[in-house]
Amino acid sequence: MPVVIASDCINCDMCVPECPNDAISMGAGHYEVASDRCTECIGFYAEPACIKVCPIDCMTMIPAED
Repeated sequence: MPVVIASDCINCDMCVPECPNDAISMGAGHYEVASDRCTECIGFYAEPACIKVCPIDCMTMIPAED
């Protein structure tokens, strides 16, 4: 379940340095998470660091598809 950033992202840059996999980069209008690189910080942190530092709570986990 990778993290996804909503379109209300204010491009504050808080999440970018927190990502141990360099999975966050600037998209067309706001930051985006490369789903193939996002590991939810497993092996680095107890929870996704980007979600924890987001000041406007625009980052969420997308549920796994069955």
